[in-house]
Amino acid sequence: MPVPFGKAKTVRTGNDVTVVATSLMVEEALKAAEILKKEGIEIEVIDPVSLQPLDEDTIIESVQKTGRLICADTSWLRCGVASEIAAVIAEKAFDFLKAPIRRIALPPCPCPVSKALEDVFYPTCQDILKAVYDILNKKSSYGRNRYKQIDTFAGPY
Repeated sequence: MPVPFGKAKTVRTGNDVTVVATSLMVEEALKAAEILKKEGIEIEVIDPVSLQPLDEDTIIESVQKTGRLICADTSWLRCGVASEIAAVIAEKAFDFLKAPIRRIALPPCPCPVSKALEDVFYPTCQDILKAVYDILNKKSSYGRNRYKQIDTFAGPY
């Protein structure tokens, strides 16, 4: 269903963690939500739709409800969308946070050109799962060995 320009879309509702995701990361967040649901964890997935203007109110309301925020983007970690959304929450909803904000984005190194390196470079559902477990201070009981755990990617060189 179309949403008005400048209005974020709540793609999935939840009470445990807010995940603001852009582009491909919306689909990855929805995959993570299905896995987490089996463990009784409900994440709220928000697609900002537009970045300028950014619907800060929808994001703030969600963080007020969940107390936790993960920003997932396929851009660079520094000076990217995830950083800007994190900054908005740090400035306008800090008192509602129960845990530090987590950002999921590209690592600070050149983009790889081989499939093997791309598989660990671009953020996926597994990165969101790891961030949710970390932010909730929980361990997964579902598919522990099924999903690879990658802490950081230091670059191909």
